[in-house]
Amino acid sequence: MIWKRQSSIEIVKIALVILIFVWLLGGIGKKVTEGELENSPFWLLLEQSLDEALKHSVLVLPAFEEKEENQRGLAGLIAAAVQKELPLQDFLAASGSREGDALKEGSDEDYKSLGESGLDYDENALHIEDSLMEQLQKENRRYAERLKEPAEKNGELAQTDPTGERSADSGSEFVKEAIPAYSYDWSKEWGYDELVSNFYAIDNTTELKEEYVSLDKLLNRDLTIEKSTGEEDLPRILIYHTHSQEAFADSVPGDASTTIVGAGECLAELLREEYGFSVLHHTGEYDVENRDYAYSNSLPAIEALLEQYPSIEVVIDLHRDAVAEDEKLLMDLQGRPTARLMFFNGMSYSKGKGAIDYLENPYIEENLAFSFQAQVAANEYYPGIARRIYLKAYRYNMHLRAKTLLVELGAQTNTVEEIRNACAPLAHIIAIVLSKEL
Repeated sequence: MIWKRQSSIEIVKIALVILIFVWLLGGIGKKVTEGELENSPFWLLLEQSLDEALKHSVLVLPAFEEKEENQRGLAGLIAAAVQKELPLQDFLAASGSREGDALKEGSDEDYKSLGESGLDYDENALHIEDSLMEQLQKENRRYAERLKEPAEKNGELAQTDPTGERSADSGSEFVKEAIPAYSYDWSKEWGYDELVSNFYAIDNTTELKEEYVSLDKLLNRDLTIEKSTGEEDLPRILIYHTHSQEAFADSVPGDASTTIVGAGECLAELLREEYGFSVLHHTGEYDVENRDYAYSNSLPAIEALLEQYPSIEVVIDLHRDAVAEDEKLLMDLQGRPTARLMFFNGMSYSKGKGAIDYLENPYIEENLAFSFQAQVAANEYYPGIARRIYLKAYRYNMHLRAKTLLVELGAQTNTVEEIRNACAPLAHIIAIVLSKEL
């Protein structure tokens, strides 16, 4: 979304936020932080003002807080805002600890210092025609407008049976594209700036070193793996979910098949049946009580799986993104409403601290090659389905295998149908990379 300067009243709200924060730091607000005033009208007014200020401020802030993470009270909201998004972030990170980083890493990919518009392609994108760009923008505008309609009409937004049965107007069956709709000219010289501007969105918390960025390292690296040869094959691909509780607009409470876990099973089946890969789908849950330590919670289990199955060469951590409630990552692909996706990399590098040594990743270059080649395949075969590759500071357990891919598939505003429809092109994109068809 495009961030705009707000009215003077919003500036007053931001000033109020800062004053409250200083008040709490000084100890004067002890009673508030201990929850003694949580039910008072004063508390509720401040909390409502803070929520509005964070959504509409002149600062670069996310336009939402996840519903499941929004019940933290005023002090928690202020702390999250300062820790995650305000310019003080790098200063605070410089004096951080391993435990603090582990906590922030657990839910960090939901916090975007760039704003949603910084993650998406614009009219200068080489692979997206003007007509397609207009369609993508129109999809989001239509969704935002429909949210404003009377409540009795909003039920029409979700036109899918959450159990997985496709609605009547969802379009034809997916057909994988045999030839690219667009082809990059790799014969010309691609410098650092051109590669970054065409493929990456770099969070303000990290950097992309020039030594990582060249066509030879990103495009020409061989990432192929063997396909299945029979029922006794050991798994070559592992799919799992650091955040198994991530759900969608019409997910059924208690039904994992309508969450990101169900999307993982859909993707696993496609990779097995359509492309011949041996896939293990792990459905462990590591974020049930809270998300903060999800990466550190999942690490021992994934390490144990990789020790049990040393045949695994590819690790895919499948997530769904989080966006403002009036945004939707959606496109029409072959007549099917299809969620858009984003590839994500952790750099183990903070602008505030430099290299995060205790989050070492010896496979950063290989990880970057995997996401780059997947991005190229997405842009060439299914233009518009992928946002830019998003780079952030932490590691996100991408050190476990050289061929590790973290994918944000749709967001909380997408329907189960839109997510399932996106699994088919995603499976094809992954197969292109692992079969070296670029």
